[in-house]
Amino acid sequence: MRYNLPKLNAILIGCAFLIIVVGFALMTGEPSGATEYNPDIFSFRRITVGPMVALAGFVLLVVAILFPKKKDSDEDKDLG
Repeated sequence: MRYNLPKLNAILIGCAFLIIVVGFALMTGEPSGATEYNPDIFSFRRITVGPMVALAGFVLLVVAILFPKKKDSDEDKDLG
């Protein structure tokens, strides 16, 4: 079976997906409830680092999808 995306693109897409998951995991934590206030909801990790890591993953995902396929010399010989 032949896929439209080369192996390198599939690996980059997988890495981008993992980076996105790590970014969302960095944004998790204890919530602030109705009875008590948790100041950790405004921590640097949850407000800045997590969203930036997730954004980097989304950018890598777009790059991975649009990354050009390398031309094989064998295919060029068959076509010409």
